[in-house]
Amino acid sequence: MLNRWLLVAAVVIVLDQLSKAAIGSHFVYGESFAVMPFFNLVLAHNTGAAFSFLNDAGGMQRWLFSAIAIAASAWIVWLLRKHPAQTLFCFALAFILGGALGNLIDRIAYGYVVDFLDFHWEGYHFAAFNLADSAITCGAGLLILDSFTKKT
Repeated sequence: MLNRWLLVAAVVIVLDQLSKAAIGSHFVYGESFAVMPFFNLVLAHNTGAAFSFLNDAGGMQRWLFSAIAIAASAWIVWLLRKHPAQTLFCFALAFILGGALGNLIDRIAYGYVVDFLDFHWEGYHFAAFNLADSAITCGAGLLILDSFTKKT
C-alpha cells in the first residue's frame, strides 16, 4: 500500500519539476505573461516560505525550511505506513509529501523555490505559487475533509 502513496507523491514531484522547468526555459526572472484578466504566468523566486514569509531573513531560511521539509516528509511516510487503509487520509498526505519534496528540490538546487502562478484582482496580486504549493494546499484541504468523514 505504501508504494501506491509514494507513487502519487512522485507524480506530484515530476509534474511540479516539469512545470518549473518549462517556465524557467521560456521566461527570465520577473517576466510576466497575461493569460487571462485575472491570471498571469510569471517567473518568481521565493527564498522564504508560503507567501514569501521570511523571504529576507538573510539565508538561514533555506536550511530551516529544508530541515522542516525533511522532518515532515519522514513523519508523513511514517503516517502512511501506520494508516494504510485510510484512503482519503493517505491520498492527502501523498499530495503534501509530493509538494514538500518538490519545493525541497528547488531549495537545495537553487536556494529558492520557483513560483510561476500569479492570480490578481483589481491591482491586488496574490503571492505567486507553484504546483507543489497547490498540492500541499489540496492535501491540507483533503485532510480537513477527512477529519469530518471519520467514523468513531
